[in-house]
Amino acid sequence: MHNSRPILRSAALRDLERRQGDAQPPLMERAGAAASELVLRLLAGSANPPLIVAGPGNNGGDALVVARLLRLQGLQPVVVFAGAAEKLPADARAALAAWLACGGTLQTDIPQQSYALVIDGLFGIGLGERRLEGQFAALVGRINELGCPVLALDVPSGLDSETGRALGAAVRATHTATFIALKPGLLTLDGPDHCGIVSVHDLGLNLDSTDGRTVGPTLFAQHLCARPHNSHKGSYGSAGILGGAPGMAGAALLAGRAALKLGAGRVYIGMLKPSAGSGVSEHVAVDPAQPELMLRAADEVFALATCLAVGPGLGQSAAALALLRRAIAAHLPLLLDADALNLLAAHPVLAGNVARRSAPTLLTPHPAEAARLLACNLDAVQGDRVAAAQDLARRFNAPTVLKGCGSIVALPDGRWFINTSGNPGLASAGTGDVLSGIAIALLAQGWPAESALLAAVHLHGAAADACVADGIGPVGLSAGELIAPARKLFNAWIGSPSPAHA
Repeated sequence: MHNSRPILRSAALRDLERRQGDAQPPLMERAGAAASELVLRLLAGSANPPLIVAGPGNNGGDALVVARLLRLQGLQPVVVFAGAAEKLPADARAALAAWLACGGTLQTDIPQQSYALVIDGLFGIGLGERRLEGQFAALVGRINELGCPVLALDVPSGLDSETGRALGAAVRATHTATFIALKPGLLTLDGPDHCGIVSVHDLGLNLDSTDGRTVGPTLFAQHLCARPHNSHKGSYGSAGILGGAPGMAGAALLAGRAALKLGAGRVYIGMLKPSAGSGVSEHVAVDPAQPELMLRAADEVFALATCLAVGPGLGQSAAALALLRRAIAAHLPLLLDADALNLLAAHPVLAGNVARRSAPTLLTPHPAEAARLLACNLDAVQGDRVAAAQDLARRFNAPTVLKGCGSIVALPDGRWFINTSGNPGLASAGTGDVLSGIAIALLAQGWPAESALLAAVHLHGAAADACVADGIGPVGLSAGELIAPARKLFNAWIGSPSPAHA
């Protein structure tokens, strides 16, 4: 299990740094010391020297502190300085002077030789949305071609620390030592492919506020309670899943299986009837692999369920639209996924009705669905995933997960979270249906909407990680294979009640 950790964006980091301006030792010295300790562990006695590439700002200053401290340990780092000494910020200029004073020298380009490790100190959070060009792009290309481990200081150069976008040329690090707190760009979109193993070095600072947090069980621990002996199926709710149009029954069945095995007392799947002339005589009557599921005509589920998930295999027919209208009007906890979201995007009046619901609502869009809901293009959503998720949560007054690499969970009050569990095995058809099933199971068991979504997202990713740890995937991991490990993990998180008899 991953603990929840703070995430700060650039404005909050800069504000914190300003308030620590007179700190002793200075933050740059602290950052360099923390990074140099990690460097010594990574070098592990290698005979080849480390290469340090220092840029024209404070990130370069951090790198120069690392160089000096390594030299004082008896190492001979090769230092490439890509900047002008007279234009450095004051602290970085002092770090350069200290490096030269201890006998260090500077190179203007990377010498041709073997290196044990490259320390990337070109650009940190100050780069923003600028693309690296010219000398800096060339240096990044050389770093990526050296074929040795790379440690990025704070953020891999060329990666937007706010959004996780790789801005053209970007360092591909094997390790990233980030300072004070995590940054969103390390955890989402392109970030995980460029950061490698991320370590956080708080530099001795106590964070008095955070922008966001990673998702971890501490956020929903109060609901991880062992079941009492005196309980029955009615104690754990009735999950209703509406979808399964002809040709897409598998999506609803996957969601239903996940809901059943994650603890819903009963699971009803409301299958859409085949349309006239479709060539399909009747809807699926039973799931042979999971006969405990109760398959009904879709309109029968409303009177049976205590919460609803609408969307897995729903389609966008007139019958699907009618079901969605009825579900939105029902005073039940509601999860909207897949084609339910596409229908919302196409019918703005319905979208307004969702925002006005008094019962809890959850949204689980992937980026293309989010773009339709926000009436923008996919690049705009992926260009700032945190902002897109926040916009959806606010517009629809609903906790929302924007799925993808580093899924973003946003709440209507502006809070946001990034999930760090999961792996590329989730890039497979049906995994979103399993996520919906996990979330609706928790809603059925009486979990609050916010906690249900956070727990479902984290558990879904953790199940994929457990599969890979057992040699299942990531390539070829199928959605149905997530359900059993999700159940095992969830039971481990909850623990067991004490025996009835000693």
